Amino acid sequence: MNETSPIWKDKIYLGQWQTAEGPQAAVIEPATGEVLTKVQTATPADVGRAARIANSAQQHWATLPFDQKAEILRRAAALLKERAEEINRWNIRECGSTAAKAEWELQVTYEQAQMAAALPMQPNGQIFPSSMPGRRNYWKRVPIGTVGVIAPWNFPILLAMRSVFPALAMGNCVILKPAPMSAICGGALMAEVLEAAGLPEGVFHVLPGGPEVGEALVQHSDVGMISFTGSTAVGEKIGETCGRMLKKCALELGGNNAMVVLEDADLEAAASSAAWGAFLHQGQICMQAGRHLVHRSVAEKYMKKLADRAARLVTGNPWTQQVHLGPLINEAQAKRVEEIVNRSVAMGAKVVAGGKRDGNFFEATVLSGVTPEMPAFGEEIFGPVAPITLFDTDEDAIALVNVSSYGLAAAIHSTSTERALRIADRIKVGMVHINDQTVNNEFQVPFGGMGRSGTSGRFGGPANLDEFTTTQWVSVMEQGIQYPF
Repeated sequence: MNETSPIWKDKIYLGQWQTAEGPQAAVIEPATGEVLTKVQTATPADVGRAARIANSAQQHWATLPFDQKAEILRRAAALLKERAEEINRWNIRECGSTAAKAEWELQVTYEQAQMAAALPMQPNGQIFPSSMPGRRNYWKRVPIGTVGVIAPWNFPILLAMRSVFPALAMGNCVILKPAPMSAICGGALMAEVLEAAGLPEGVFHVLPGGPEVGEALVQHSDVGMISFTGSTAVGEKIGETCGRMLKKCALELGGNNAMVVLEDADLEAAASSAAWGAFLHQGQICMQAGRHLVHRSVAEKYMKKLADRAARLVTGNPWTQQVHLGPLINEAQAKRVEEIVNRSVAMGAKVVAGGKRDGNFFEATVLSGVTPEMPAFGEEIFGPVAPITLFDTDEDAIALVNVSSYGLAAAIHSTSTERALRIADRIKVGMVHINDQTVNNEFQVPFGGMGRSGTSGRFGGPANLDEFTTTQWVSVMEQGIQYPF
């Protein structure tokens, strides 16, 4: 990478850059297997250090006037833009992102920072009437204290900072554990940005590391909340620990999202949405269009249009080539996608586009004849695969959507928006997009799923006010009164 000894190469960020005792980890480019550099990792003991420092810094940060918090977050937003070339370069090489995906992710993260900057000036409570003469009841939001954020590698900047920025805005300190595969763009560079923006020392921490660091963060008694984005299996364990500790948690987990195409749909628009929803970032998105439920009468036309789009997509190294799809994050994931496709084909599915793996690269793939018992229907693929399943009636489509234990997102295509809305009312997902695709994110709209896709917690817009605070009731009597005891 031709980096000149960046400070994060041998230090971790504990409110300032400090030495650590954990091992250094190789940063591997998924497109080539090349070791780009090494990054310092943390240990469970560093979690304790960070928690102590954060707890000492939190009260001062919470009492800082709202306009000063907002100004720091606005400066952070500006620095994201100023350092875009460096941040995007690491996103491409470290995570296998295409340039367009990296640029979009940084723009949306910038919007998250601007949105968070507006939070400290929002009303932070209410006044309730009292049946007791002379009593005033104040109900207000207060910071949780220290929030632990555990972020994934697929959108490492956005999915970290959508929690970090609002948590800071609401007066909390934050300990971020980025995924090991994205510890630079999703961790170290974000520490540099917030430090340069003027965030007070001790308020923000970045602890790269493996599962043992995440487990220590979840279990630490001085960490009052965990915000986790990642797999359902890990999220269930985190939820269990937080439940046992009576600790607040926000979990945004996996998805197996349905793209429903009714017989009256605009098939050209539906196929365009489907290709974007299925193949963007190699399908490595929790909102990926993972199940294409298509009315039998238009299935052949839809399949051909989608397959034609898939065949035109170029796969390759996004750092050295102009491509639509980069590599999957590692060989294990590429082999897993290949295995899901092969098992489904062995059960009767047909490959109508793509289907081939070359190292960490996997072609944009369309499968026909997929039935609910096949792995391509039931599993979260997390790869560029579009399995097509047929239905005959609206009731069939609703049942196929709801048979999944996941409930993150869905899309419905129909020229009758009223019909689509009636279906939307009956499917169990947290987000429904009509005549659009499943991979939607707007910073001002609360985001989250149902079922095994997450808890009732939500990210974004006004939901952040409640998600990253707790509440306190304060009643006031100007003069004490005599009770009958």
